[in-house]
Amino acid sequence: MINRPKYLKKLINAKWNGFPKIITGIRRCGKSYLLKEIFHKYLIENGVHEKNIISLELDDAKNAN
Repeated sequence: MINRPKYLKKLINAKWNGFPKIITGIRRCGKSYLLKEIFHKYLIENGVHEKNIISLELDDAKNAN
C-alpha cells in the first residue's frame, strides 16, 4: 500500500465543510484507492459508521440515473 499523507490530510481538513469530496486526476494515479481504502479506513478508525459513508462510481452504468 502506498500511503498518501499529503492528500489524506487535505481530505481530513475538508471533512466537515459540508461538501461532497471529489477527487480528480489522470487515469490510474490512485484516486479511487485514496477514497475507497485510505480515507475510508481513516473514517472508520475515527468513529464514522459504515452506513454513513456513501460511495458512487459515476462511470458505472448502474449509477446512471
